[in-house]
Amino acid sequence: MRDAADGGGAARKELAARLAKGPAKSGDGLLHFAEGMVLVALSLAWAWMGTDPEKPLYVWGGIALAVLLFIGTLAVVRGDGREKAAERAGAPRAATLWDPAHYCRGCESVFCPQGEPWQGLLTPEQFKRLVWDEAGYADQLPPGDRAKDVDVPPGTLVGRPLRG
Repeated sequence: MRDAADGGGAARKELAARLAKGPAKSGDGLLHFAEGMVLVALSLAWAWMGTDPEKPLYVWGGIALAVLLFIGTLAVVRGDGREKAAERAGAPRAATLWDPAHYCRGCESVFCPQGEPWQGLLTPEQFKRLVWDEAGYADQLPPGDRAKDVDVPPGTLVGRPLRG
C-alpha cells in the first residue's frame, strides 16, 4: 500500500490521502496550548492597560477575555489529546486491515489477495472508510473527504459485521 501512495501518478490521484491508514495527529496539543497562552497574555496586557482609573472596561474586559481564552485553550488541547489517544488505540486494528491490502493501478481498486481479513474489490474511499471504521476513528475524517459519504458493501469483513 505504501508503494501505491508514493508511486507514479499517486500525487495526481491523491492516493496518499485516499488510502490513509489513519488520521495524522502530530501532537498539535502543545502548539495549540502555546497559541492559547499567547492570546491569554495579550488579553492580560489589555487588562493591564486599563489599570488607569479612567479605563475600568479594559481591566474587566481583559480579565474576562483571558479567562475565556484559557478555558477555550484547555478544551482544544483536551480534544487534541482524545483524538491522539483514539489514533494510538486504533492503530493495531487499522494495521490488521491495511497491511495485507494491495492497490491495483489498472482498475484503481484495493483488494486483499488472500481474501482475509476482508474480501472483494473496494474503491480507495470505501477502503479508507473500512479501515477508519474498524480502527474507531471514522469520526475524525476531515470535512469534504469522500470516504465520509461512501458505504462499505456488506460481507466485506470475513466472519464478522462492520463496526460502523
